[in-house]
Amino acid sequence: MIFGLFRKRNHNRSIVDRQYATLTSVAREPVFYLDFDVPDTVMGRFEMLSLVLILYFRRTRASETSGQEIAQEIVDAFFQDIDYSIRELGIGDTSVPKRMKKLAGMFYGRLESYAAALDAGDAAALAAALSRNVHPQAGDAASPMVRLAGWALDAEAALANVPESDIATGSALFPIPAVEQRP
Repeated sequence: MIFGLFRKRNHNRSIVDRQYATLTSVAREPVFYLDFDVPDTVMGRFEMLSLVLILYFRRTRASETSGQEIAQEIVDAFFQDIDYSIRELGIGDTSVPKRMKKLAGMFYGRLESYAAALDAGDAAALAAALSRNVHPQAGDAASPMVRLAGWALDAEAALANVPESDIATGSALFPIPAVEQRP
């Protein structure tokens, strides 16, 4: 009986890998770094991946059991990815747990603040929260993240229309904003 649990996770592996790859590719779209004022840094990429994952998790919270299981496995993959990235940056083994705890706290703090703004459909509150997180050194002079907040609200609306079968098969897609024309 307990061995069935392990087989199910292995069966989900390809679904989780496919969906996680889609989520990370959305977060790495150049338009966010070129046109939406997200810094193309380790922390800027963490912020974008966090936002994309939060939007995905908000969609899967209303999913059937299989969608929720996949979402949990994606959370696990995300934190394994962060752990690996921290180690690749040369952080020593003794410092990794402390950094992981800090990054997990940052992620769940963002989940809470973004969820409040998304629940209210409040683009200004979401833009303010994004500004605080994406440009923390700038304080009140932070670049307004109005376009990013607008995209997040649009993406959440689009995800609400994603069929349950796409969630269960790891095929959920996100809208990608158009690149601005440059002179």
